[in-house]
Amino acid sequence: MGREALLEICELFYSIQGESSFAGFPCFFIRVAGCNLRCTYCDTHYAYEGKQKSYSISQILAELQKYPGVLVEITGGEPLLQESVYPLFEQLLTTERSVLLETNGSLSLESVPEGVVKIMDMKCPDSGMHEKMNFDNFRFMAPKDEIKFVISSREDYNWATQLVSSYDLHKKTTVTFSPVIGSLPPEKLAAWILEDRLPVRLRLQLHTIIWPGKIKGY
Repeated sequence: MGREALLEICELFYSIQGESSFAGFPCFFIRVAGCNLRCTYCDTHYAYEGKQKSYSISQILAELQKYPGVLVEITGGEPLLQESVYPLFEQLLTTERSVLLETNGSLSLESVPEGVVKIMDMKCPDSGMHEKMNFDNFRFMAPKDEIKFVISSREDYNWATQLVSSYDLHKKTTVTFSPVIGSLPPEKLAAWILEDRLPVRLRLQLHTIIWPGKIKGY
């Protein structure tokens, strides 16, 4: 009998889903350790700098069972860096829960199972990581999925707007624009969206409103 797949995990926690079309729902989060990007505005440095622990898939599922029926989200860091995330996807889908993946847009989504809701966080120029983005991933986005642009400035906004237009992203899936806290006031981003009549959703980070200043496990 083969050895069970292990994942390096930063934290497992239960909270409110804060930044997608599922925002507001109770959710069990699996924060995978490690990331291949270093965004200027990153608020989860601890996912790749802090302590981590090896979990088997059965151990993760045992923790999940403490919260019957709730959403489950795999986030990071960057979950797709670890090959063991793929058998985890398959096991989570057997639980008949809604399974979400938050991914940074740099790694291929081709092998992510169809039943997983993909939330792809496209990195804009001010992140310092926009050249790492894999635009081929747009082919793998379905109507149930989401593309998120985190906006720091007018340059970011213009870059994101051009991508939405060039690839008709709003016709493929849900597109959201979110302001970077402390860099771009949400009312300014809202004004730009209204002025340009963009077919995107303005999205604020609900968890940062509920728990301002909290760093981990929210």
